[in-house]
Amino acid sequence: MSFDYTLKKSSSSVAPSQSIIDYAAELNPSQLEAVTAPPGPILVIAGAGSGKTRTLTYRVAYLVENGIDPENILLLTFTNKASKEMLSRVGSVLAHDISRLWGGTFHHVGHRILRRHAEEIGLQRSFSILDREDAKDLIAACIPDSGIDVKDKRFPKADVLVEIFSMATNTEKSIENIVEAQYDYFEDVIEAIVKTSKLYSERKRQANGVDYDDLLSMPLRLLQENDRVRDHYQHRFLHILVDEYQDTNKIQADFIDLLAADHHQVMVVGDDAQSIYSWRGANFANIMSFPERHAGARVIRIETNYRSVPEILNLANASIANNTNQFPKELHSSRDSGTKPAVIALDDSRQQAMFIAQRALELRDEGVGLSEIAVLYRSHFHCMELQMEFTRRNIPFQITSGLRFFEQAHIKDVAAYLKVAINPLDEVSFRRIAQSLPGVGGKTAMRLWNERSQGKEWESIKVPEKAAKVWRQWAETFRQLRAGGETMPPAKQIELVLDAVYIDYLKTAYPNYQNRLEDLNQLMNFSAGFGNTSEFLGQLSLMTNMDAGAESATATGRDDEAIKLSTIHQAKGLEWKIVFVIMLCDGLFPSSRSLESTEGEEEERRLFYVAVTRARDELYLTYPRIRMTSGQTDMWQQPSRFLNEFGKDLANVWKIKTEPSW
Repeated sequence: MSFDYTLKKSSSSVAPSQSIIDYAAELNPSQLEAVTAPPGPILVIAGAGSGKTRTLTYRVAYLVENGIDPENILLLTFTNKASKEMLSRVGSVLAHDISRLWGGTFHHVGHRILRRHAEEIGLQRSFSILDREDAKDLIAACIPDSGIDVKDKRFPKADVLVEIFSMATNTEKSIENIVEAQYDYFEDVIEAIVKTSKLYSERKRQANGVDYDDLLSMPLRLLQENDRVRDHYQHRFLHILVDEYQDTNKIQADFIDLLAADHHQVMVVGDDAQSIYSWRGANFANIMSFPERHAGARVIRIETNYRSVPEILNLANASIANNTNQFPKELHSSRDSGTKPAVIALDDSRQQAMFIAQRALELRDEGVGLSEIAVLYRSHFHCMELQMEFTRRNIPFQITSGLRFFEQAHIKDVAAYLKVAINPLDEVSFRRIAQSLPGVGGKTAMRLWNERSQGKEWESIKVPEKAAKVWRQWAETFRQLRAGGETMPPAKQIELVLDAVYIDYLKTAYPNYQNRLEDLNQLMNFSAGFGNTSEFLGQLSLMTNMDAGAESATATGRDDEAIKLSTIHQAKGLEWKIVFVIMLCDGLFPSSRSLESTEGEEEERRLFYVAVTRARDELYLTYPRIRMTSGQTDMWQQPSRFLNEFGKDLANVWKIKTEPSW
């Protein structure tokens, strides 16, 4: 099959009409080049804040105005919101019916294909879609048939298995490969994990069900194996447009390539400098190898930024230039000159928090709304002291990166161990810990509490068989904690809980085990500042309760006024007038794990680039000179290497007094 398909020559009944849009007036030269490019493979490198949504919107309009039937266009996005926004904009500027255009997320499009061709891949058209909870429940039901003795061996819970199976599907790698690369502490049970996966697939088939990842893998397999279906969609989707291409995983890229295999009329829009999601399966190689996979691909760079002042972009350009694997580009600002970014070294993380709180209040007094301020960080635990400082000062804040630090399940779990150790009558904490044991639910936890509170010895309390081993470890841990009493420092108590029982639980219960362990190490560091465990737990409870009211408290009297706290990953695509990027120390940002490979370091630099380019007017880069580690040792910190990669003329270095004046 071959195509001779150019604009103004559509196989549809739609006749080309005189353009009603003045594209040259609506677009800058680079956008115009992309929008009006002749058919063929096109890679649009759209820098941060350069108007990629506008470019895609007008590309759709341009195709339709030039006689392309909307049903021959496929628009793939990463959110349904983005798709609806683009199509709404097209509809507002174009006097055409575009209802037959297929637009939406990869999963949405995959679902439509599966519904139409279910029988051809072994499904009934009435198939059900399992949400994440459904998938976890079904996987949990498969574990007993996997041949693994969960009483004797540590085995991942359904939450973790969902992530392993999903990563294998989306990267098109084997489960063995995923376990060895990311979950090596489960290598001794790989065979049982693989068997569980096969059982899960079989149970889905028997139930006429598919999970979220099947909405990608099954349509791809259908196109690969069924010539008739493949020919149909290759003929239908003669113009394929893809948004945020740098975030695609292997299976998504293969899906696009297969649909475009004959006509190669595919335009992908993205920014290699903002590829930051490898940890969830995104494949940086997709965007970098696009010109090789689609011979003769035209590469168009859109480098005019409408968001940030030139000074912020100069720093961003200088930083990302240190990456060797990229499509070189240089962002230019459409705005007038503004303020240089500021680099601020603080004594420690507490002074860092105090500085940001004080500067935020000063900015508010200067007329900047608190909702126009964001604090961005590499990892969730980096903002712990900041949450505490904002709470103390009654500065409202909203966390877009998840729960407030002290509200997270793993923080509350470890606190519960310490509470029971110093107060054996704490029923709530006892039952919380008990329900983390294998086979122990609410009813059994209550029975265990009743027996223990009546003075029964640990050994004489009957627990479910698969919980017996952990119960014995737990009992011994409590004996050690009780023996230490208030004379054992809280940091030492946390260390004991982690080493004895909780790290093993983290590994089996959570797919992001390493991140949660980092949080707990930070909690240990925080606890070292307290004389005894009662004082530490008291402060923890106060912080949790005060946090609960922090969102409604305002410094301005307006409920919508709150500073945003967010990981950089969560902040991608957003922007603020003022941005603080914190904890810029080597080993924190970039993270220590990322420095084990060139690819890891370059992704961290892209993450820094994303953080910097969220700021419109002012950018503050901060780091502590000293940081407590291992709960007891003050360690000098090396400034992030990213701070040494741009010229001193690109930033102002602020000098902060050792003793703050506020």
